[in-house]
Amino acid sequence: MPENVLQMTGTGKHAMSMTPTRPNSISAMSEDAMHQLKTAVHHELIKRMDLDKLAAMQNDPGGRQKLLATISQLVGEQPVPLSAMDRDGIAKDVMDEVFGLGPLEPLLHDPTVSDILVNTYNTVYVERRGVIEKTDVVFRDNAHLMHIIDKIVSAVGRRIDESSPMVDARLLDGSRVNIVIPPLAVDGPLISIRRFGSSPLTHEDLLRHKALTPQMLEVLKCAVKARLNIVVSGGTGAGKTTLLNVLSGYISPDERICTIEDSAELQIKQEHVVRLECRPPNVEGKGAIRQRELVINALRMRPDRIILGEIRGEEALDMLQAMNTGHDGSITTIHANNPRDAIARLETMSMMGSVSLPEKAIRAQIASAVHLIVQASRMSDGSRRITHISEITGATTEIVSMQDIFMFEKQGLGPGGKVKGRFFATGIVPKFAEKLKAAGIPMALNLLDHSVEV
Repeated sequence: MPENVLQMTGTGKHAMSMTPTRPNSISAMSEDAMHQLKTAVHHELIKRMDLDKLAAMQNDPGGRQKLLATISQLVGEQPVPLSAMDRDGIAKDVMDEVFGLGPLEPLLHDPTVSDILVNTYNTVYVERRGVIEKTDVVFRDNAHLMHIIDKIVSAVGRRIDESSPMVDARLLDGSRVNIVIPPLAVDGPLISIRRFGSSPLTHEDLLRHKALTPQMLEVLKCAVKARLNIVVSGGTGAGKTTLLNVLSGYISPDERICTIEDSAELQIKQEHVVRLECRPPNVEGKGAIRQRELVINALRMRPDRIILGEIRGEEALDMLQAMNTGHDGSITTIHANNPRDAIARLETMSMMGSVSLPEKAIRAQIASAVHLIVQASRMSDGSRRITHISEITGATTEIVSMQDIFMFEKQGLGPGGKVKGRFFATGIVPKFAEKLKAAGIPMALNLLDHSVEV
């Protein structure tokens, strides 16, 4: 581990809800005095311990506990009167700087936090249960924040500097990170962390949170097993990736799955999975490997199913062609407000490639390739709902035809601003029912006759 990674560049206050209030002896200390104390402890730690030993302790729980005890002892040796709680708090802050992401560590260990939003070095917000709230977490200055950013991007082989001031990366737990630095970020470096827990949500969690009904889930389960091609649509934070992870759990363990992502974050449960990730350009602006190249390459890897994390551009046409050429059962996500907008975006992105195709041909490709569009939405109270399960039935020269199988109807707000509504089946028997029957997975018609208020 290089010394610059271990360098103490600042300090931070943890959220009051996360840590106990410290006695007056430490509260009376200025930020500069606190910083100097932690820096002195950190430098003394480096003097007494070999850097290689510190690096080895990072993934050893027992070693980390011993190191924490050593740091606590070093804190006690400082010529500052401290209580036992003060000593333990400072020792933990030093540990977070050495091995973790400094002031962000308490938030990363809080299971109720789903998003961490660093607006400036002294302004940090989090999302808990769908509601955004401000925290007391701060960095010392922009240099301290940049130090944490460097640790994030270097861990996954990415880079960020003035020539490349934006980056998508991920943390070790799979959480998605987007970083923007000056000159694009006017007020200082920005970090947005979309957290993914070590235990991804399951279909039981979706049912418990009333994201959909058991009947809707059963139809989706049958569709995945029968190898229908599914597009999960929704806005930012609507739960598209979570739903994709749940749907992938219904894929047979005998099938070979190939996942393609811009930044790897899917948590596929099967064993026979090969994962591909895009590569950004190098310092000279060359060497980038984008999703389109990975989709084309994946076709040579003998996949049974291709799972594309998100369609963002010209790879849409390659994905549609893959669905139309023997790779049934593929799943992907797309940003759109509703199923009709998802179709329009697929058309638009398919036209972004170098191949000029008439709109009629692209609509025919979409109608032939995609069977289901599942629309996920985030409600005003922070809850997530599956608002549409729609089937594509064909295409004309002007439009791709579809019909809604299940819907969620918002009916107002209840106590505490909770969204009230009902899930209901439209009563339409989907055309893919015959495909389910042919695959040996007959769909009970009673699934298409229900209405549930939430």
